[in-house]
Amino acid sequence: QVQLVESGGGLVQAGGSLRLSCPASVNQFSINDMGWYRQVPGKAREFVATISSGGAMNYVNSVKGRFTISRDNVKNTVFLQMNSLKPEDTGVYYCNAVGWNERAGRGETYWGQGTQVTVSA
Repeated sequence: QVQLVESGGGLVQAGGSLRLSCPASVNQFSINDMGWYRQVPGKAREFVATISSGGAMNYVNSVKGRFTISRDNVKNTVFLQMNSLKPEDTGVYYCNAVGWNERAGRGETYWGQGTQVTVSA
């Protein structure tokens, strides 16, 4: 199993920065991709950024050039550096881990509980 705990959210003014962290506690699980998603009330959870175990990164167009995803494979931790924040970046940010359950012999995805990011105008 995998446990993910996000931290680093908060209230910031437009133009400000935040750094989110999400360490994964793993047991007989090999993590491949890790990522960040966000959700606002009344809307579906949306993709923000992902990073593979080899370091390949993908971003939603709206955050390119402002957000940077990174990870520490030794500590099984994924980060999201968010700069030049805009009010439309407001939401609950969730991290996830996609990988292989070695005991069950299948692919699985796990999610954290989320951290609130609020950007004021």
